[in-house]
Amino acid sequence: MDSESTVTMCYRHPAVECHVRCTRCERYICPDCVRQAPVGHQCPACVREGARSVRQARTIVGGRMSTTPVVTYVLFALNVLAYLAEVVRPEIVDRFAMVGARLVGPGGEYYTGGGPYLTSGPLRTEGVAGGEWERLLTSAFLHQSPFEGVFGILHITVNMVVLWQLGRVVELMLGRVRFAALYLLSALGGSVLELVLADPGRASVGASGAIFGTGAAYYVLHRRLGADTARVNRFVAVLVLWLLVSAGFTSWQGHLGGLLVGGALALAFAYAPRDGRRAAVQAGAGAGLVVLLAVTAAIKVSEMTGGGIPL
Repeated sequence: MDSESTVTMCYRHPAVECHVRCTRCERYICPDCVRQAPVGHQCPACVREGARSVRQARTIVGGRMSTTPVVTYVLFALNVLAYLAEVVRPEIVDRFAMVGARLVGPGGEYYTGGGPYLTSGPLRTEGVAGGEWERLLTSAFLHQSPFEGVFGILHITVNMVVLWQLGRVVELMLGRVRFAALYLLSALGGSVLELVLADPGRASVGASGAIFGTGAAYYVLHRRLGADTARVNRFVAVLVLWLLVSAGFTSWQGHLGGLLVGGALALAFAYAPRDGRRAAVQAGAGAGLVVLLAVTAAIKVSEMTGGGIPL
């Protein structure tokens, strides 16, 4: 008697006859479903499952590894676009620069003097004390007009060159999410220290606070990796020297605030325990800094407004 041979069909395409098995799940697969594997052939489902089981590369602080510093490119583009916008419409700077508090008359004239800054007469309050909290962050994306100030166009040029050089390195060491958090919190830290220590009526702009925070992270991360100590120490010496030299003609409060916040967050990222708690510790450190900065700003505004906190 002739034995009838068994016809095997592809498990993904039941109408297609096939004779090849997946070396992982041993189900039959047709030529359209065959995927080359290190050993034998696999079906698409097993290839996807294998890809999920491969341990993904991580940065030294546990971030997702990336070869393209996308966040740095986006921040660079935002700064440049904001600069072009303010050149076309200079009033953007006046509206979104970092200002603690200033009194404005009905004709747009400014008045100087002490608080309280919440008024009910013909004068109105502009700045953070007037409820414009967004200035704490928007000011970090604005720069001096090319036709004003000591530096003019050099202001944004220097900041963007440093961001391009440092940001690409620090982002690849931290990962995109952590780098974005560090940059924005450093910018916020610089603005809050300005709010606390600087003349409340003085307007200031620039990404310098965020840049100094990125520089602090560069130093912390390279020390964590055990990089060349002499080279890293020279870098931080230049950073501190520029902080001191520029104090006479720039917002040193913004520089120092960004440096302190960026350094603190970088320390938390770099030295968090390397186990299941690492992400929680890092997120907790970031949240703690946000709360600290928010409370500090709220207390200062309360002092400036005689006890009221505008929303």
